[in-house]
Order: sequence, then C-alpha cells, then structure tokens
Amino acid sequence: MGLQGERTKSWFQRACQVMPYGISSNFRYWGDQDTLVVQRAKGAHLWDMDGKRYIDYRLGFGPIIIGHADERVNQAVAQAIEDGTLFAWTTTAEVELAERIIRLTGVEMVRLANSGTEATMQALRIARAYTGREKYVKFEGHYHGSADYFMYSTASASLNMLGSPRSPIPAPMTSGMPTQIAETVIIIPFNDFELLEKTLRARWGEIAAVFVEPVMGNVGGILPQKEFLPTLRRLCDEYGIVLVFDEVKTGFRIAKGGAQEYFDLKADIVTYAKALGNGFPIAAIGGKREVMMTIVPGQVSQSGTYNGNTVAVAASITTLDLFEKEPIYEIIQQRGQALMKGIDEILSDHDIDHALTGLPAMFGIFLGSAQPPQNFRDYLKGNSSLYTQLVRGLAQRGVLPDIDGREPWFLCAALSEEDVQETLNALNDTVRELKQQGKLK
Repeated sequence: MGLQGERTKSWFQRACQVMPYGISSNFRYWGDQDTLVVQRAKGAHLWDMDGKRYIDYRLGFGPIIIGHADERVNQAVAQAIEDGTLFAWTTTAEVELAERIIRLTGVEMVRLANSGTEATMQALRIARAYTGREKYVKFEGHYHGSADYFMYSTASASLNMLGSPRSPIPAPMTSGMPTQIAETVIIIPFNDFELLEKTLRARWGEIAAVFVEPVMGNVGGILPQKEFLPTLRRLCDEYGIVLVFDEVKTGFRIAKGGAQEYFDLKADIVTYAKALGNGFPIAAIGGKREVMMTIVPGQVSQSGTYNGNTVAVAASITTLDLFEKEPIYEIIQQRGQALMKGIDEILSDHDIDHALTGLPAMFGIFLGSAQPPQNFRDYLKGNSSLYTQLVRGLAQRGVLPDIDGREPWFLCAALSEEDVQETLNALNDTVRELKQQGKLK
C-alpha cells in the first residue's frame, strides 16, 4: 500500500503530465505510489493533499532549522518586499547580512548566491584563479551540488563503480557530462590519511583545492576521524592548496559558526546555504580576505541576477538573529539526543545490529553492523533494504525521514518532546510489525 491518498494521487498524476516524474528535483521521487504532493507545512509538521500530517525529518533536505512557516521570518520577508525585491545594486540589508555571517562564522569576507550548487561552483572557480591550478580533490560519497564538475563518486554511486580503494576512479553520476571533465577531479576515500598525504605530496602542483563536507551530509552524517580535518589543513598549508569546507548542510546547523566552530578549524573558503535562510533560497561564499579578493570585476566572475534579493536576505537576517537570541541549538541538541538515544534503545531491544552516525542536528541510522562506517565504502556494506522497510513503516504512521538512509534525519527547533515520543512509538510499532511478518531475522 502506497502513501498516496486519493487527492494526493490525483495531483501527482496531474504533475506527471507536465513535469518529468511529477517532480522538480530527482531526489523527491519515491516511486509512483509514494511520492507525495504537499498542501502545507507548519513548525515540525507537513500535510499532504489528503490532510495527512507527518512529522518532518527531511525539512527540505536540511534548510528548515527554525521551523516551517515561522511567523517571524515570514513577517520580515513580507515587510522587506514592500520596498522592492531586486535592484542590481548593493542594499544595506546585504551589508548587514554579510556582517552577521562574518560575526558568527569567523570568515573575513562574503559574497551571496542563491543555492549550494552556485556557491560551490563559484568557490572552485575562485580557488583555481587564486592558485593558477586546475584540478581539485573530492572525497567519495561527498556531494557538492549538481554542477558537472562535482558529479563524480557522489553518494549515488555503487561500490563496483568506485574502483580500488588504493586508486579510486571518478565515477560519473549522470549522463550528459563531457568526458574530459573527469580529468580535473582526483577522488580519495574519506578519512583515508595515507592516500590523502600520498596524493597531495605527489600532485600538489596540479591541485587548486580540496573540497570536503566536514560531516558527510549525504552519507548518514558520518564524522571525520579526530585528526583528519587538521591533517587536511596542515597539508593544504604545506602545498599551497585552497581548503574548501562545503558547509551547505553543516553551516548554521551543527553550531552557530558551523563546522569551523564545531571542529575548531578554519578553511580558506566556506560555502553556505540551506539553514542560512530557514527555507528561503540563499547561499553564501565566505573565506579569507586574500582568497576572496581574487574576485576582481572583469577578471574573475562571481555573479548572479538574484544574488542578494531582498526576500532571501530578509529571511536570512531574521534566521541568524534568532540563532543569537533564542535557544535554537540547545533545543535541537536536546531533542536530537533524546531521539538518538530512543532509536538506539529500540533497535537494541529488538536485536537489530546498528550504529548511529552524525550529530543530534543531523544524524543517520546505519543498519547491519554495530561498527559505525568511516567512509562511503563502509556505508555501502550496510543493510539499506531494511532501512527502506523501516522508513516505509514510519511514513505510514506519520513520521517522515528520507527513504534513502544516506540522507540524514534533520531536526528543527519546532520539534517538540511529544513529536520525539510519537516518532519513537512509531519506530517501535514498525519494528514489531516487521518482526511479525518475518522480515527481521
């Protein structure tokens, strides 16, 4: 039995007539019976076209951190658009937002963009212009947006696509990319100290940048080993390589200052999006002044018609203001810890081998082993089919993490203690049902 009620099904079928597979982004497709059409969302909940309520742990894939349709954010946006939305000039609000980002994160200069893909794409250009080199390093399973340069060995890859762990190959994730682009990317498994150092030592003269998600936002929130990020920083300094933290998911989510604050480490360039605007489309590129000043008009391009539009900027200013004035992170930490503890206890009580990965604000559930995965290859050895069955049972009961276990559970400050308990009850009921059906052994 699929998730779609009659009205949701009707709208989805209508969508399929005008949009390929009825969606505007591939990751929203759960199949013809389970892809939802949403009517509205508020706080930690959303409702489909049949009025069924779900506790939302997808949260737009991470942007919603205060809560859906927060009145304070919405009021700021409504007020801002009264004076216009786009001017092709700098606004005072842009300046204020840049100052706030700098204050919270410790970057020295900022440029605004509209999406994570835009930010990472332009960060790579800046790094290439700054160093005069063309290639870059990315880690298996890390996702840096849908630009052609980054669509290699992402979390959508299968194990047989990746090559040997001693000499990984860049696995293309989509048709339609020029084959020559693969020559510009160097692939390394995450948390592999030996291959990282060997590669940078041998090829540093070719490498403009190392891109890294400090927490693996598309592979269950896998964390770096204790010395991995410091090792990255040391090697990039030694070889004149630009260290880029892709904080599209971790930025303003795991701490006010993002992963730089959480891990007490500074990158040369940092990209932000998602939680920066609580659901409004905005992104930012921040970094060291020397690197950012590579963006010289007429020489190095960083541009966008909608960059700094008043709608997104007003939403972002208000969101960051709430971070500083309200206990947003404390609430998310408490709810996340309670949820992770409860999930661990339920799975343990039912003798299901598992490990919880990530942090309370964005965590994953790894099934099939009690040993937490350290990289993407480890993760692929888990029991993904069992995870899918668990999520289908949760969704039927009104709890909605992503059906793909590579996508973390995201939390927002609107999530209540009652929501956490309802989630745990739904998980316990789902596991019991799967056991009764003989699907757990």
